[in-house]
Formats: sequence, C-alpha cells, structure tokens
Amino acid sequence: MAAADLAQIADVDIDSDGIFKYVLIRVHAAPPSETPAEESKEIVRGYKWAEYHADIYDKVSGDMQKKGYSCECLGGGRISHQSQDKKIHVYGYSMGYGRAQHSISTEKIKAMYPDYEVTWADDGY
Repeated sequence: MAAADLAQIADVDIDSDGIFKYVLIRVHAAPPSETPAEESKEIVRGYKWAEYHADIYDKVSGDMQKKGYSCECLGGGRISHQSQDKKIHVYGYSMGYGRAQHSISTEKIKAMYPDYEVTWADDGY
C-alpha cells in the first residue's frame, strides 16, 4: 500500500448536524518489508450514534484493518455541527484516549467544509 492508497480514504467523515463525539485517527499503510518508510495520514471521524469514543475507533479501525491498514487513535473530543448556521466547533477530550490535537482536526474539517466557520477550543468535555 502506498500514499496513493491512503488518498482514497476520506480525511473527514462526521454527522451532518448535532453535537457528537469524535476521534482523530492515524491510518498507516502497511509498507512492503523492503521499504523502511511508512506512509500514514490522519483522519477525523465523528458520529452521534457513538456512546463512547472507543465505539467510533473500534468500528473505523476494524474497517481499515479489513482493507490492510493499521490504525492508532491520537485522541478525541466533541464536535458541535450547526449545519443551518454553517458552523462547526471542535472541543473537549476523550476520557479513554485523551485530547485530540484539535488544530489538526479543525484544518481537515475546514478543507472539507470551506464555506463554514470552523473553530476549536481545548476547554469543555
């Protein structure tokens, strides 16, 4: 698997409205044994159905492993997505995974939602 394969994975997949948990995940392409460098990328996943951050990570990492990738959770938080106002706010932390680097998550979300006001803060739970 190479960087081209990683490019097929969406950077952001979040619910279209509401307040919900999210995780920042690093996806690794399993490199051929003769290649020492490992390709990876960060992805943002957030869904209302998840009671715990681990629910999201378990589902996404399971799906990625079936495709030959490995994953690590870099942290979590919450997202407030107000689609009518075109606003997304990233904040808080995960009890199990710690606080994600919201600045990375926010940059990825801004690229996916260029006409939105996207903000972040470390406070809140």
